[in-house]
Amino acid sequence: MIHVIAVITAKPGQRDSILAHFRANVPAVKAEKGCIEYGAAVDAQPALKFQTAYGPDTFLVIEEWESMDALKAHAAAPHMAAYAAKTKDSIASRLIHILQPA
Repeated sequence: MIHVIAVITAKPGQRDSILAHFRANVPAVKAEKGCIEYGAAVDAQPALKFQTAYGPDTFLVIEEWESMDALKAHAAAPHMAAYAAKTKDSIASRLIHILQPA
């Protein structure tokens, strides 16, 4: 199994727009072979005192894939290229962490 944590920081005030495009793309991603989980998350409110918040412009994409090959196919999917084209001007930064079980 492959885990992916993507930390997406929008340009100020653009997070909701990116999330709308993200949500529209979710059904196509979940239909991909090898997709186990694919969803977005934002800071919990209210949170516990020890939380380190990402802030109002950031969200995480939390993914699970059956294999690295499934993740590679996902990255090359036409709907992902379309999503990237729609959101590229709204994204300030993107950090992708690809992990495997320890």
